[in-house]
Amino acid sequence: MKRALTAVALTSVLGLAVPALAADTAEVGKPAPDFKLKDETGKEHSLSQYKGKLVVLEWTNPGCPFVQRHYGAHTMETTKKGYDASKVVWLAVDSTADNTADKSATWKKTEGFSYPVLLDTDGKVGHTYSAKTTPHMYVIDEKGVLRYSGAIDDDPRGKKDTDVNYVKTALDALTTGKAVPTLTSEPYGCTVKYKS
Repeated sequence: MKRALTAVALTSVLGLAVPALAADTAEVGKPAPDFKLKDETGKEHSLSQYKGKLVVLEWTNPGCPFVQRHYGAHTMETTKKGYDASKVVWLAVDSTADNTADKSATWKKTEGFSYPVLLDTDGKVGHTYSAKTTPHMYVIDEKGVLRYSGAIDDDPRGKKDTDVNYVKTALDALTTGKAVPTLTSEPYGCTVKYKS
């Protein structure tokens, strides 16, 4: 018995045989950091509760002209449309320091979208994911591994007739068992308005 306890203690100290845990920071190809955030209605969401589904995280700020352009063009809703809602979860995250649940609820009602807006006013989750801009997109697979990080598309100025939607490309690949063709891209938009 004493030998078994010693082995367990050594295993813990040396970090051996420890099950894979989510990373402390987001990195493509590694387990995405778990989090718990409340949405605009007060309902709590954690990343781990969506294990078994594809998860899209969209960093957002309704005051950002880039976000306004994409919502005016229905980019996010169009990207989300066509995927089985029981298999693909879309979560907006607002790390703006002065955001409130009421502001997010009003924006959601104005724009008419259905997914929750998670409030991260202290910016902890945003910093963990190194979210730089609004929008800044992340796609996480069914096992909780981060598979894409970057821009929504390759058209920062909104001038192209045909753009490459990186999030749709990643979701298409993951839903058909293929490798994600673009793992990262440079996000564009407004800087995230962190508290610090």
